[in-house]
Amino acid sequence: MTASQHQHPALAAADPELAALVGAEERLQAETLRLIPSENYVSAAVLEASGTVLQNKYSEGYPGRRYYEGQQNIDQVETLAVERAKAVFGVDHANVQPYSGSPANLAVYLAFAEPGDTVMGMALPMGGHLTHGWGVSATGKWFRGVQYGVRQDTGLIDFDQVRELALKERPKVIFCGGTALPRTIDFAAFGEIARESGAVLVADVAHIAGLIAGGAHPSPVPHVDVISTTTHKTLRGPRGAMLMSREEHAKALDKAVFPGLQGGPHNQTTAAIAVALREASQPSFRDYAHAVVANAKALAEALLARGFDLVSGGTDNHLILMDLTPKQVPGKIAAKALDRAGIVVNYNTVPYDPRKPFDPSGIRIGTPSLTSRGLRTEHMATVADWIDRAVAAAGTGDEQALTAIRAEVADLMTAFPAPGLPV
Repeated sequence: MTASQHQHPALAAADPELAALVGAEERLQAETLRLIPSENYVSAAVLEASGTVLQNKYSEGYPGRRYYEGQQNIDQVETLAVERAKAVFGVDHANVQPYSGSPANLAVYLAFAEPGDTVMGMALPMGGHLTHGWGVSATGKWFRGVQYGVRQDTGLIDFDQVRELALKERPKVIFCGGTALPRTIDFAAFGEIARESGAVLVADVAHIAGLIAGGAHPSPVPHVDVISTTTHKTLRGPRGAMLMSREEHAKALDKAVFPGLQGGPHNQTTAAIAVALREASQPSFRDYAHAVVANAKALAEALLARGFDLVSGGTDNHLILMDLTPKQVPGKIAAKALDRAGIVVNYNTVPYDPRKPFDPSGIRIGTPSLTSRGLRTEHMATVADWIDRAVAAAGTGDEQALTAIRAEVADLMTAFPAPGLPV
């Protein structure tokens, strides 16, 4: 009997083809070094909650105000998740129903803006997210998106530009946060600008929610109107999302999520969010969040020592953005070579990138997953060395070197089993 058959006997019996693919993914996640900063390993408890009979229930509405009967248990599940979110993040209001991060952000627009209104966010090539008003997204097509960026000399957000743009354009909504920001977000500075320009300020903390929960990144709560976040990434929950806010915005956000955008919430995901938030409230999670940052800083130092060019010169959080131009290897070629070496990253544009987004200059890496496996700062020089060797091998086409690195990676991964995976 294979590990997958043992883990998923009903699935193996009903659909051996799919069971085999799940088993292959389990092995891949176990054997490779996962450095994509938006990925993580959930606990066995979160995995179990995601696959419960809560899947069978429709629950349109909110606890105590449903359109379907038989909600005696579901209401308690959702209330648990909401109360835990409020406690972990110190917020007045939480909505745990958004299906994912992009729909959560769409609900923010529905709550605070009309089609055609001006909205403001960080430009995608500078490290922002598609849903912050970028042109190819619905948020850029239905609203008038204006974008700010980072300074070319420092790689840091240019707050003079942000303020000037906000006062000139008077956006209804300002988003702060992004997907490739290696530095601490100055929520207080954004808060002052939003107040001065009369905008609703939204912190999209999808990437750093776990760091905030664990006290390893400043909280946006005192400075912003709304917080949008996914529940996976550094928070180590299921693939879902939450919106949190001051009490004055609670009704508008709730109405935007349901009935504005969604029907019935995914109750099995709500349950898994509740479990992840319980885990995030433990002292061990605080240790985890600080270890993620310590590992990222150590990895950044080790990469700098090996001649890598890091955007902004390093990191304050879980994420490192590398410009491979000095190494003369494009990001896509490097990422694919690293994948063959058992090191999973994503190719990424860097600020002011002369190359196209589908073939950019950089790669983006992060430490949430490896930290969940128990790797510590003393392992980061080894990780940096593997990256250095793999990028060099990508440049020369040395497949043997990549195969050798893959064996070394698998060896270390065996010593540090991942949470939630069959051993």
